[in-house]
Amino acid sequence: MICETIKLTPTEATLTPICLTNTAELKMTPRRAVIVCPGGGYSMLSDREAEPIATQFLAAGFATFILRYSVKEGAANYTPLKQVALAVKYVREHAADFNVDPAYVFTCGFSAGGHLAASAGILWDAPELKEVLGDAPEGINRPTGMILSYPVITAGEWAHKGSIRKLCGREDFSKEEGDRFSLELHVNDTTPPTFIWHTFNDTCVPVQNSLLLAEAMTAVKVPFELHIFPKGPHGLALCNEQTAKGSENMLNPHCECWIELAIKWAKELNA
Repeated sequence: MICETIKLTPTEATLTPICLTNTAELKMTPRRAVIVCPGGGYSMLSDREAEPIATQFLAAGFATFILRYSVKEGAANYTPLKQVALAVKYVREHAADFNVDPAYVFTCGFSAGGHLAASAGILWDAPELKEVLGDAPEGINRPTGMILSYPVITAGEWAHKGSIRKLCGREDFSKEEGDRFSLELHVNDTTPPTFIWHTFNDTCVPVQNSLLLAEAMTAVKVPFELHIFPKGPHGLALCNEQTAKGSENMLNPHCECWIELAIKWAKELNA
């Protein structure tokens, strides 16, 4: 088992691979990779949306990585976007070390981590990334696909304003400042295919966030798979006892299938 902590210089982010060691006896074919971005409103990082998620993908045959990115004041100035770009780049550049197929590197995020995972694919060519990517090949930081769980997407009417405030670095951000991070406004035909799930009655990050993204992707003919479950609070993670933190309302058998659906989607996607 490969499990270590890698600092993504020149930032403060870390990347933790949780991967099987490819021994001479095993001789495994290269695996598709998933970079997990925990949620937390860009104010903290949820443990419930980190290792429990990564190990599910690991058991399903993926190489997995957990990105712990900057939050609170550290989330301003496009810092998390730079960090996820470096994470995708790192996994591709070290594909042989982790037995990864570099053609298949996915980002997977929850809530604000879903915003970051989506930003990786939607804002992959943002000018702000040039300072950290340098002369790296164009697109090395663009994920093959994105897996988004109840994601923060918009800075508009249905925004999770706490997340957008952290990204803007100020409480009273202007519409122009917010629009920089309103991802539905930046979708184009280079946006990667996406798997999305949400619950209809999410009162923290309204379901309109996922619907706005799906609408924007439809307009430019980027394929996606979208699941809207009828009931469930925000932050369900795996929807089971492992991530329920002892809370009855975090047990949701009806939504629990999302991880199997996402794994199937990621395995079947053709680059």
